This record gives sequence, C-alpha cells and structure tokens, in this order.
Amino acid sequence: MKKLVMSGALMIASIFASNLTQAQDIVDVAIKSPNHTTLVAAVKAAGLVETLKGAGPYTIFAPTNAAFDKLPDGVLADLLKPENKAKLASILTYHVIAKKITAKEVMEAIKSGKDRAVLTTVNGKKIVATTKEGKVYITDEQGNTSMVTAADLNGSNGVVHVIDTVLMP
Repeated sequence: MKKLVMSGALMIASIFASNLTQAQDIVDVAIKSPNHTTLVAAVKAAGLVETLKGAGPYTIFAPTNAAFDKLPDGVLADLLKPENKAKLASILTYHVIAKKITAKEVMEAIKSGKDRAVLTTVNGKKIVATTKEGKVYITDEQGNTSMVTAADLNGSNGVVHVIDTVLMP
C-alpha cells in the first residue's frame, strides 16, 4: 500500500512539473498579463484564439488596455458586437506578423531599410517600424503612431511586443 501511495504521489508530481515546464503560446502570454484583458476579450470575440494558438510563428504587437481606452467612445463596444466580428478580426490581424521578429531583428530591419522597416501583417496590409530617441514606433496606414513599451515576450509559437496605441488598417 505504501508503495502504491508513493507511486501515485510521484505520478501527480510528474504531471504537475510537466504543466509548469510546458511552453506557453502567445495567447497564454497575453492571458497572463493584467494589462491585456481587453485584447484577450477582443481575440475571443473575433474567434482568433485557436488561430493564434497554432504553430505560428507569429509576432504580435499587443495593445494594452490603456491603448484600447484611447479609442473614441463606443468604438470598442461596437467592435465587440457579434455582427462586427469580421471587422474586429481585420483590426486584430493587423497587429500580427506571420513570422517571429525579435526586437533585435526589428532594429536591424529599420537600419537596413534607411530608418524604417515596412512589415506586412496577417490581414495583408502594411505597418511601418521606425525609431526615435532609442524607442521603436509602429505607424499604421491611418498615420497613427504607437510606441513599443515592452519587447520580446516569448511564447512557444512566437513573440509579443507591447504597444500603447491600437493600430488601424
């Protein structure tokens, strides 16, 4: 009986340890961030969770809750309505690149691109990365600029860079 209890305890400890060491994907990285609850809710509403949990690799420029708060009154609530799922998905996929691009690689691309790097997003539209005073900025097609406030939050299927403004295609 003592041997059976020890064996069971070792099995439970092994399962617990494997769950702790399992790599987290980019969606899990966002879920664990208290600053990205709005983004997570939007990703769920747009039906993009399974896609972003896929093999990737992906780079996500992840707007914070404060970034979503900058949107004009009513815009976010309207986007979260089921009838606007496609529009929301288009906006969210505008924040995703279909390859892993680290902060170092973004900086190298900016340097080799004459102080700017043009990146194609998953929705097919472009964003532009630039630097100013040592900080990286992302500019959308509307001319809105977002600063990267944290970089290289790695997941098993890509990387997350935190931004302070929602990008609009």
